[in-house]
Amino acid sequence: MLSFLFVAKKRKKTLEETVILIQQGDSALQNDLIQSYKPFIAKTVSSVCKRYIHESDDEFSIGLIAFNEAIQKYSHDKGSSLISFAEVIIKRRVIDYIRKQVKYQNLKLDIDVSQGDEDQIATTIENELSIEQYNKKTEEELRREEILQFTELLRQYNLSFSDLIEQSPKHADARKNAMNIARIICENEELKQVLLEKKRLPIKQLEDHVSLSRKTIERNRKYIIAISLILISDYVYLKDYIKGVLET
Repeated sequence: MLSFLFVAKKRKKTLEETVILIQQGDSALQNDLIQSYKPFIAKTVSSVCKRYIHESDDEFSIGLIAFNEAIQKYSHDKGSSLISFAEVIIKRRVIDYIRKQVKYQNLKLDIDVSQGDEDQIATTIENELSIEQYNKKTEEELRREEILQFTELLRQYNLSFSDLIEQSPKHADARKNAMNIARIICENEELKQVLLEKKRLPIKQLEDHVSLSRKTIERNRKYIIAISLILISDYVYLKDYIKGVLET
């Protein structure tokens, strides 16, 4: 019996429990977690750089810093796992690093080619075009991954990504009202917990916070849920999409 209790006490912590302890200041646990996830970090960085990544590479260091950033910023309430969240953060930071390096290299190249020959200038232009195409392709991959993650999240609510498009209110005022409701949900802990835990829109509670009728809220239910989940979670490209919708 005592041995059973001892084993129970030694139950392995979940990843979420580990992250909470780290956020509370357990630096030893933080170092252990980062160490154990180095292969994941290297693989994620490699998927951006399109080459094998060594721990001595600058890009790997950027990945380590980004993984640590993800640990500190992660919240289970956002609806995604730490791994999915960290993958997005790592890729963004590596892309940002590559862009800064490219900008610096282009500055040097501009200085060098000012006195160079035509072949050198042509090579510089070709390099810049290749880098631009690479950045565009990488961003497309990140956007695709973000949509896939969001699609998985929507399934928990019996919704699909197409609902965000098909259920979009036709009039600008109606879209803004739906957006305001979504923002209220995100800023109100009680409303947010109902949405995340019970997987439904807290319509009754919302009536105390907005002047819109219950019928209006119910009519835009799917759209409000989708927008709320985007705002709660860390979806950069989808948040840009929302801005575009509001401007139309």
